[in-house]
Amino acid sequence: MTQATHQDRIEKTVVLRASRERVWNAISDSARFGAWFGMEFDGPFVAGQDATGRIVPTQVDSKVAKMQEPHRGKPALFRIERIEPMTLFAFRWHPFAIDPARNYDDEPMTLVTFELEDADGGVRLTITESGFAQLAADRREAAFKANSGGWEHQSRLIALYLDRAEGAGGS
Repeated sequence: MTQATHQDRIEKTVVLRASRERVWNAISDSARFGAWFGMEFDGPFVAGQDATGRIVPTQVDSKVAKMQEPHRGKPALFRIERIEPMTLFAFRWHPFAIDPARNYDDEPMTLVTFELEDADGGVRLTITESGFAQLAADRREAAFKANSGGWEHQSRLIALYLDRAEGAGGS
């Protein structure tokens, strides 16, 4: 797993030992995505539409689930930007939007992309989040730091999800 960070951007890369189709389904199907990521969505991911839901603990790692538990039920909004089957999934969101006293609706959103490439023994998944420089100064650093650590966890969670799904014979 590699990591590159800049003031405005977080990038994580991991090689997943699964077929491209299985990785694609894990990132582009809202129910599967939610299972490993720690969210429950009200419907499918559709390009050009909003996907709403709420935070729920991940189903694949009890330690991460415990960290997510205090945020259970907090609303989530993904603005689905692009879906290029088997290659790219991108959405916008309000990063680290967990303060119930704050209205994030008028704040800029960061862009998250999941890109798939063939790799020896599996699929290279590159997760990039950009746009932190446009966030309000009073929360920019905390959002960047939280999401940098968060994407580290998520890179492991998708691998765990795919490993467990393989053992169960599906996904």
